[in-house]
Amino acid sequence: MRILLAEDDPLLGDGLQSGLRQLGFQVDWVRSGDAAERELRAGVHAAAVLDLGLPRKDGLEVLAAARAQGIRVPVLVLTARDAIPDRIRGLDAGADDYVLKPVDLHELAARLRALVRRSHGQPQEVLRAQDIELDPAAHTVHRAGQPVQLATREFDLLHALMLNAGRVLTREQLEQHLYSWGREVDSNAVEVHIHHLRRKLGNNLIHTVRGVGYTLLREAPP
Repeated sequence: MRILLAEDDPLLGDGLQSGLRQLGFQVDWVRSGDAAERELRAGVHAAAVLDLGLPRKDGLEVLAAARAQGIRVPVLVLTARDAIPDRIRGLDAGADDYVLKPVDLHELAARLRALVRRSHGQPQEVLRAQDIELDPAAHTVHRAGQPVQLATREFDLLHALMLNAGRVLTREQLEQHLYSWGREVDSNAVEVHIHHLRRKLGNNLIHTVRGVGYTLLREAPP
């Protein structure tokens, strides 16, 4: 899962980026409000963690501008401002969740997973399609009740497809989900991961839409 982190404190930002990566997230870190606004407009992140006290443009301004432009990326506000009026302003500006510093890393990860799940209309933490179960928190996959070992990229790709079950995702969209800045992407990386997933999970789960991309089928074809 690829997320945007907007935090100007170098120690906190580095700690959050490193910690979230260890928990399975792909993290792009920006340090100013104008950079955060630019990245939100790009629309490549599953969610954003937004500090309010950003230089060059306040986090509330960034958030309000993004919502005014119709940007629907789930945003979790992370701030030291603990006054009730500040929280209300953040939520009214379009925040989906609000967490005070210092924050427990595992709680932050859980809140991000919940935001992304809800934004895709998924009420349950464990995702299911056909005989496949994927647990984002435990980072596990089961097929017909039996555990399946997936590489990190394979897990992330399956997660993206299961979140968007029934929708066609292009190769570019899948690459954006899998790789944060500075990560080299082979031209056939998605195809290779899809091949491995089919070998491990069966050929009926992921369907190729020629000339468009891939979609995950909730129910096995007749």
